[in-house]
Parts: sequence; structure tokens; C-alpha cells
Amino acid sequence: MTSPATSTTFERIAVAGGGAWGCALANVAARAGHAVTLWARDARAAEAMQTTRTTPRLPGLTLDDGVAVTADMTQLKTADAVLIVVPAQSLRDVATKLAPLIRSGLPVVACAKGIERRTHRFMTEIVAECVPGSRPAILSGPSFAADVARGLPTAVTLAAEDEGLAAALAQALGSATFRPYHSTDVRGVEIGGAAKNVLAIAAGIAQGSGLGASASAALITRGFAELFRFGKALGARPETLVGLSGLGDLVLTCSSPQSRNFSLGLALGQGRSLAEAQSGKLAEGLFTASVLIDMAQANTIDMPIATAVAAVLDGRLNVDAAIESLLSRPFREE
Repeated sequence: MTSPATSTTFERIAVAGGGAWGCALANVAARAGHAVTLWARDARAAEAMQTTRTTPRLPGLTLDDGVAVTADMTQLKTADAVLIVVPAQSLRDVATKLAPLIRSGLPVVACAKGIERRTHRFMTEIVAECVPGSRPAILSGPSFAADVARGLPTAVTLAAEDEGLAAALAQALGSATFRPYHSTDVRGVEIGGAAKNVLAIAAGIAQGSGLGASASAALITRGFAELFRFGKALGARPETLVGLSGLGDLVLTCSSPQSRNFSLGLALGQGRSLAEAQSGKLAEGLFTASVLIDMAQANTIDMPIATAVAAVLDGRLNVDAAIESLLSRPFREE
């Protein structure tokens, strides 16, 4: 007997979130042949996007003809699948508002990379809690919104507990240039996406401080070892952690100013204050760092690089002291 997950064609896709990543994924779904409804919180912005077919969040992007923009959330209730594309700390609010519109069994894909600061919950846990009866999934991996919006080749991971659902969603969103690989390791995918943001801040600090390419390579390598230890302790599969949503995403975000987390660290390393470094842009790692360390300590996981980042962000260490704390660690076997 064919399950609902594999029999549906996902003709109608809803995207909740009108930011850069939401607009990029709306175009992805439209290019894959689906009718897409894109919800933006701000009514004035939604009207402008619907009229001009552009967004200031992604200059040069033209919304696909198959994307309808609205500020009326009730327009999402006929969707065959919903992508929630808002920052991690906003996911609970949007999921709660969506809940009355979501029918039982509907796939709800979280597209944020983070851990909720107040509860220490991962994104699919929030979806399951706020939208009971839905089928949570997570989309993550090495992807910049601008690249995806332009149709540049991108590969990501889409995970759900039900393999049939994960495969069906990946097939529905996939195209020649957007390649989702499906998985059932939901927690592994979520851990990779959350931890790499914190480590990308460290990589930015190293570059901004002028430590050189050799130090950056060492930091990324040792940072991945921390990510791997954390993931393994929380039940992630090794193959997920060394895959697109783990190592792949870490490499991307630790090596490009396009990454908001790397850019935040870069500015801190250059001597700017945290307020100056943020420059009005949201870096998920800023909220995830302290949560990651709390969880690591609770599970007796050694994460010195992430710990140093959290200390800098919380104002307990300045950048120079954080670097010194890492360089003065005892020599040990790799």
C-alpha cells in the first residue's frame, strides 16, 4: 500500500517567510513546477513583492511567475507541503500561528539552522510541538540564498524520520541546479546546521585578526572535530556529519564573507564591537553559541573553539584573550 507521503505530488507548496532564503526557496519550488504561495509578515512588503516581482533582500532576483506573494497566512491552508523559512528564534511563533491551518499529516519543513535559545529544542522538535499531527522535516546544507536564487548549482540535505516522505520532498523540490539528498537522520542534519554557524564566527575572527591561512585551516579542522563529537554524543550518524549538512556546510560558511556568521566574526576580529559587527544582519550563531555550550557541558563534550566564541559573544572574553586561551591549550594526541 502506498503511503500518503509517496503518493502525493505536492502540487501546491507554501513558503512561510519572505526573507532572502524564503524567496530563494519559493523560486526553487516554482522552477520544479509547483504552484507556490509565499507568505511575508509585512503586508506592505508583500504587496510590493507581488507587484514588482522583486525583493530588496535579494537585489537582482525576479520572482518566478509561479510564486504568489501574500501577507494573509490563511492563503497557505491549501498547500500540500509547507516550508517554514524564518530565523530559528522566530520558528516557534510562526509555527504556532500556522498550526490552525495545517491539516493532519501535512509535511512541514523547517529551513532554519539553529537551536531555540530558551528551550534548547531543535527545529523539528518545535514543529512537532507547535503543529501536532504534522510531519516535520528539515532542510539544511551548504547554500547561500543568492546562489540558489540565481539558479547556481547547489546540493543540500532534506531529512525526515519517514524515508518515503524525505525522498518525496527531495524529488518535489529537486531540479538540475538544486539537488536535495534525502536522509532519515533528522538530528544529525540539525546539529550540523546549528553548530557550523558558531564555528563560522570563529573562522571569521581568525581571519579578521590576521592569523593567516594556516591557522584558519587548523581552526576549521579542529572545529569540525568539535561538531563531530557533539553530533555523535547526541545520536547523529557519522555519514551525516561528514556530508553536505555537516562538513559541507561548515566549509562553505567558514570560508566566505557571504556567510553572515563568518562576517560577524570577521568584524569582531578586526576590532569592532558586537553591535557594530552585527550591522543590522541576523547571524544565527549569535543565538546558538551559548545553547550549544550548555548542551555540550551537560553531555561532557569538549568544545574549546565554540566555548571561546560563546565567551566573546557574551562579553566574558575579548578576542585577544579568546585566541590566547586556544593557543595555550596543552599539546595532545589528535
